[in-house]
Amino acid sequence: MAGNTAWTRAVLPLCLLGLLDAEGESYGYALLGRLGDAGLTPVKAATLYPALARLEEEGAVEVEWRAGDGGPGRKYYRITAAGRARLDGDAAAWNGLARAVSALLGDRDAGAGEAPGR
Repeated sequence: MAGNTAWTRAVLPLCLLGLLDAEGESYGYALLGRLGDAGLTPVKAATLYPALARLEEEGAVEVEWRAGDGGPGRKYYRITAAGRARLDGDAAAWNGLARAVSALLGDRDAGAGEAPGR
């Protein structure tokens, strides 16, 4: 998904909730790494932390400060029951949207640029 920052910002809350659901808890820098590993780039800290703050305000995640090992403390994020409910709803909506868009686009890789039906 590299290159389209508007799409990345739009799906970032869904992706963050999915990561936190899978991992249990994490902190910002680790989440940035996971997003990058998945190919969701470029996500910058200036985009990540406001998204996490909005999820916290909505009650989708809870935050815990922990002392660092010889360094500064970290905020750890954990998904809540409300976050799981949002994740379930948003994932279903995303899957429906992805199916609809895929159906409209057809097989774009076949024929190296040929229009469908030609």
